[in-house]
Amino acid sequence: MVKPGAKVLELGGGTGVQSFFAAQKAQKVFCVERNPELVYAARSFLAKNINGDKVEVIQADALHYLPPEPVDVVICEMLHTGLLREKQMPVIDSFKKRYLERFGGPLPIFVPEASIQAIQPIQQNFHFEGFYAPTILFQDPCSTQERSKNLGDPEVFQWLSYAEPFSQTCSWDGQIIMAENGQFNALRLITKNVLAINPATSSTVDWHTQYIILPLSSPLSVSEGEYISIRFNYQGGAPLNALTDSLEVCRTSDMKHRSVERLSLA
Repeated sequence: MVKPGAKVLELGGGTGVQSFFAAQKAQKVFCVERNPELVYAARSFLAKNINGDKVEVIQADALHYLPPEPVDVVICEMLHTGLLREKQMPVIDSFKKRYLERFGGPLPIFVPEASIQAIQPIQQNFHFEGFYAPTILFQDPCSTQERSKNLGDPEVFQWLSYAEPFSQTCSWDGQIIMAENGQFNALRLITKNVLAINPATSSTVDWHTQYIILPLSSPLSVSEGEYISIRFNYQGGAPLNALTDSLEVCRTSDMKHRSVERLSLA
């Protein structure tokens, strides 16, 4: 990703750890961080590490910053499951537009290069030592989830390449088939980030953020082979409740009935 002699920009550098790794090969690294306490920490830590002198830590808003010269790689790890909460989408979109206006093409390589998002219907146990609490949960994607029962396969709703033009809206309006009988009471939100693509081996280096479990306000008893309609729409970087506020889940037959009602009222 970072070749010897490259010039690198990190947007949202935090304590500077990723800029440190980039500096082991790069000629120059611009590390941009808005929080003054993190800026101080990054400068302090990098000064204690090998090649830390290659990193220039800049206090600025990543949404508006441009480097003084073209760069080869842009690292932006403002990532959260669902591309919610963190400003990954608006920051990269803004950067691309301003970078092309100032320097022209081509664009730098982005790390991560892409994000793939999916949803999965599950039956989730929300009882904790006898206390029933249907609330948003986070799951380690590398662990066995004994409290979750998968009712269907993950359904991809977004494939986002950061080098290509993209909408800042995350949405889906479709159907999922149930693979198991059960109580559909939660939706699992999955985000896989493609850190790098190796064309020579047709392989990728991937990183999953934590799964998010979103409880449904009205659970459904479902049967194998049944289709369930799911609809949502939110902006990248919005709060978690932006997804739940727009989420609609119902049986396909109920969705058709709703459509007929809308037509009759129009």
